[in-house]
Amino acid sequence: MAPKKRPETQKTSEIVLRPRNKRSRSPLELEPEAKKLCAKGSGPSRRCDSDCLWAGLAGPQILPPCRSIVRTLHQHKLGRASWPSVQQGLQQSFLHTLDSYRILQKAAPFDRRATSLAWHPTHPSTVAVGSKGGDIMLWNFGIKDKPTFIKGIGAGGSITGLKFNPLNTNQFYASSMEGTTRLQDFKGNILRVFASSDTINIWFCSLDVSASSRMVVTGDNVGNVILLNMDGKELWNLRMHKKKVTHVALNPCCDWFLATASVDQTVKIWDLRQVRGKASFLYSLPHRHPVNAACFSPDGARLLTTDQKSEIRVYSASQWDCPLGLIPHPHRHFQHLTPIKAAWHPRYNLIVVGRYPDPNFKSCTPYELRTIDVFDGNSGKMMCQLYDPESSGISSLNEFNPMGDTLASAMGYHILIWSQEEARTRK
Repeated sequence: MAPKKRPETQKTSEIVLRPRNKRSRSPLELEPEAKKLCAKGSGPSRRCDSDCLWAGLAGPQILPPCRSIVRTLHQHKLGRASWPSVQQGLQQSFLHTLDSYRILQKAAPFDRRATSLAWHPTHPSTVAVGSKGGDIMLWNFGIKDKPTFIKGIGAGGSITGLKFNPLNTNQFYASSMEGTTRLQDFKGNILRVFASSDTINIWFCSLDVSASSRMVVTGDNVGNVILLNMDGKELWNLRMHKKKVTHVALNPCCDWFLATASVDQTVKIWDLRQVRGKASFLYSLPHRHPVNAACFSPDGARLLTTDQKSEIRVYSASQWDCPLGLIPHPHRHFQHLTPIKAAWHPRYNLIVVGRYPDPNFKSCTPYELRTIDVFDGNSGKMMCQLYDPESSGISSLNEFNPMGDTLASAMGYHILIWSQEEARTRK
C-alpha cells in the first residue's frame, strides 16, 4: 500500500501545559480528611483458596531504615553480600525516594481521553500519548517547546496500542479503531500498513514489536492475532481467542514467547515457533473476569495480568500455569474509562497501578482516594501510594520511563509527569 499523508499534523497551540502549583498541599497534609498515603503500616496478609497464591493487599508496608547502598556494594565486592541483597538495597532506596514524588508537569492536549502511552526508549523525558479521537502527541517535557501533535479523525479513531519503532525512534507503530495497525512518523506520514480490516465492525486493540526478531504482532476485537515481519509480510493470522484480544506482549528476553490477553477471561502463552492453530498454546491461564493486560517483566521471568475488576496476578516462568501471587485491588471496568492496566517498573521488582475505589470491594474505606499504588512484586505488599489533591481523577495508565526515575500517568484528558520534588525545584 502506498504511503499517504495523515491529516493536520502540526505544532499545535491547543496543548495546555501546567506546572504544579508550588502551594499545593502534599498528601500528608490531607489528614484527617484522608489516610496517609506514603508507607505507614502494614496489615495482615490473606492466603487464597489455591496454595500457590498469596494475597498481598493490606496497607502500605513499613520500610526498615535504609542501609547505605555504597556499603552494600562494597560488601558485595568483598564477597560478603549476594547480588540479590544488592538489588534489594537499591529497590529499598528507590522506594524511599517515592515519598518525595510530586507532579512535575501536566498536559491537557486532547478533546477525548488518553488511551495509550509509550516512553521513548532512549530519551528519558520524551513520551508519546494517543487519544480516543486518534490524536497523538510527542512530548519532550524537559524543554519549553510545544509538543508535536498529530490530529486524528475524531470519533472512531481511538489509538489502542502505541510503540516506538526500536530501529528508528522517529517513527512509531499504532493500532487503532480505524481498523489498521500501521507504521508512521511524527510528521504524520503513514509509512506502512501492516494490517487492515476493511470493515467498521473489526478493529485492532493491541500491538507489540520485537527488534531482535523483527516481528510485529497485533490483535483485534473478534479474537484474531496476526504475526508479521517488519517488512509487512504476514506470517500467520489465527483466531486465538473467542473474544477481543485486549493485549499482546512479546517476551523481552525470549522473543519467540508471546502472551495474549482477552475479554474471554483467559491469558494464553504461545511459542511462536510452534503455532499451528488456536489449540497450539503452551498454557491457558483462566481468570475470573475479562482481562485488560498481560505483560512480561523486564527480565522476562514473570508475567503480570490485570483483570477488569479486582485482581492483579503474577505468574512465574517456574510454573506458568499457576499464579505465583494474587493482589486484590479495585480497578473495575467502566465503559467511558480507559481500561486500567498494571505495569512493571523497568529496573526493580515493583508493580504500579491506578486505583478505582469500589464500595463493594472488601477493604474499601469511606472517602477512599483514587491513588496510584506501588506493590512489591515478590510479596504483593503495597509499598507506597501517590496522590495529588489537584489531580484526583482515575489514573488508568501508569508507566515509568526506561531509567525508572519518572512516572507518566494518563488520567482522563490529562497527562501527568511525576518525579522527585528536588527535580521539580531544579527546573
